[in-house]
Amino acid sequence: MWEIIAIAVLALLIFGPDKLPGLASDAARLLREVRRMATGARQDLKESLGPELGDMNLSDLDPRAFVKRNLFDPIDGEVNDFKRAIDGTDDETNDAEPPPSPRYDSDTT
Repeated sequence: MWEIIAIAVLALLIFGPDKLPGLASDAARLLREVRRMATGARQDLKESLGPELGDMNLSDLDPRAFVKRNLFDPIDGEVNDFKRAIDGTDDETNDAEPPPSPRYDSDTT
């Protein structure tokens, strides 16, 4: 928040109060134009990919999102499978008593 206030004060001092509204409207116009161009480029890319890849989300191409989704997010049922493998049970419900916890030995810790 303080950075925005500092930038606004500096812009007011550098450009003056008479030129600042015109510069702000020019910046807003430029931002709208860049957004329009990005939307057009995204639509052109989806059209050129064809119908089989047209419904693909472009954020899926982000390498960070790909790694996070494939390495860190659990697959459906994966957590339960892992839990069953540790417990040694084959069914999803475990009616048996849990195994006893290991004894605490102060000499080894």
